[in-house]
Amino acid sequence: MKVAFTSHARQKFQILRRHKCIITEGEVKKTVEEPDSVKEGRRERMIAQRVVDKEHLLRVIYENKLQ
Repeated sequence: MKVAFTSHARQKFQILRRHKCIITEGEVKKTVEEPDSVKEGRRERMIAQRVVDKEHLLRVIYENKLQ
């Protein structure tokens, strides 16, 4: 599966890093490809969720687009 990151997502990586919360592109891809759960979002978007540790849940909002 090809995953493209928006400029908003790249900005979010930087914001999280400043708060000492390091999330990698690999973790985001794994969440989309192997989520613990998936929920429907707004405007045909999906929300993949994966437990990172006992205190953190990673939520990734994404769209399925044909290439």
